[in-house]
Amino acid sequence: MLFKVGQKVVYPNHGIAVIEQINQHQINGENNEFYLLRLQATNSTVMVPVSNAADIGLRPPIANKQCNELLKILAEDLTMPDMDWKNRFKDFSDRMRSGDLFLIAEVLKTLTYLNQLKPLSFREKRMLEKARQLVISELASVGGVSEAKIEPKVDAALNGACSKHRAAFASGTGH
Repeated sequence: MLFKVGQKVVYPNHGIAVIEQINQHQINGENNEFYLLRLQATNSTVMVPVSNAADIGLRPPIANKQCNELLKILAEDLTMPDMDWKNRFKDFSDRMRSGDLFLIAEVLKTLTYLNQLKPLSFREKRMLEKARQLVISELASVGGVSEAKIEPKVDAALNGACSKHRAAFASGTGH
């Protein structure tokens, strides 16, 4: 998929960015096109080769109609993750790198639940914060509202999921 200058895109594990320029650079005697992205979260820039954009996972933000679907998924019961934190961390890292907001939402939901059970490791706590930032910032950007307006909706959905899981676990039907 080709993007245009001024278009919002999602750069995996960094969130919403705007394409500021499309430049030609010569590398090893070959002309290559690059997207110059301005990351919304940090205001820093990143150059992404146009030819590798799909492999890297550069994508348009989710559609407006998908926002409610994402909040609904955040509110649904969760699947209990691998209890070995090393396996869980690898699985979650893969999901975060995918750039797929729905996979990132699952990481957010699960880590939020685990954080209520016991303190997370430093690395998982950072991942929880990153997943939360990525979900909230994309929902806010797509909805054209501030992150402050989205946070309570995300928190309510996450609280619903955690409550459902605790109830299912207490009744013996949890996974």
